[in-house]
Amino acid sequence: MPTYPESTKTSLTQRLSTRARERWPELARISVRHRGSFSYVDGVLTDGTTLRLCRLRYTGSAHSWGFAIYRASHDDYDESFFPTGLPTGTCEDALDTACGLYLNDPTAWI
Repeated sequence: MPTYPESTKTSLTQRLSTRARERWPELARISVRHRGSFSYVDGVLTDGTTLRLCRLRYTGSAHSWGFAIYRASHDDYDESFFPTGLPTGTCEDALDTACGLYLNDPTAWI
C-alpha cells in the first residue's frame, strides 16, 4: 500500500478546495482526512451540514487517483468508476462526480 508525502496531501487539499470554490457554491469548504493510502473527502454546506462525499486512493501519482463514492444508505465507501469509464482520474473529477450525485447536479458528468 503506497503512502504519499505531505506535499501531495497539501496539494490534494488545495486542488479540491479550489475546485469547490469554482464549481460548487453550495459548499462552504472541503474537509480532507488522510489514512494510509486513502484520503476521505467531506463537503461542508453553507448551513454547516457535513456531507461525506468520497474516498480517494493514492496510486503513486498526485494526478491520478482511485475513487470510491460514499454510500449513505450503507455508511461505507464503494469502489467506483469515473464517468469516463476509467477506474482512475483526477481528484477534481472525483469531487465533481460525488457532488453531482449529492448536490443533485448531473451536469457535473458532462
